[in-house]
Amino acid sequence: MSETPTVLVLNGPNLNMLGTREPEIYGRETLAEIEATCRGQAEALALAVDFRQSNEEADLVTWIQEARGTAAGLIINAGAYTHTSIAILDALQMCEMPVIEVHLSNIFRREAFRRTSYISQAAHGVICGFGGHGYVLAIDAMADLLGTRGQG
Repeated sequence: MSETPTVLVLNGPNLNMLGTREPEIYGRETLAEIEATCRGQAEALALAVDFRQSNEEADLVTWIQEARGTAAGLIINAGAYTHTSIAILDALQMCEMPVIEVHLSNIFRREAFRRTSYISQAAHGVICGFGGHGYVLAIDAMADLLGTRGQG
């Protein structure tokens, strides 16, 4: 692992459509804008970011598995897979690093099926309902978990 700890930030299905997809729920910020903000926040906290998105469950599982030994921590917004994917949960439980779950909307104020998160069982914490700012909060929390705050 490099001197600067890397945080893998994974984004699941439909998050590539942020900015145009149901802006009344998810906001107008694009995923590229969220990524840029994450990179700036991470740099200020002595972290590097590997930011990825896929609509494919298998990609997310593979990236989580590959992160073992290369990433220091993992932030995940699994999108709809949050509520359906035991495969992602299993991969997260094996990853041997801090995991933070992020959601743009408050999943507890939405449809009943969205209130169940399989991946929360593997997460150190869950941040939801703050839009794109939730990613910044997750980067801050990860810096605390990894002990890099104040080193940037």
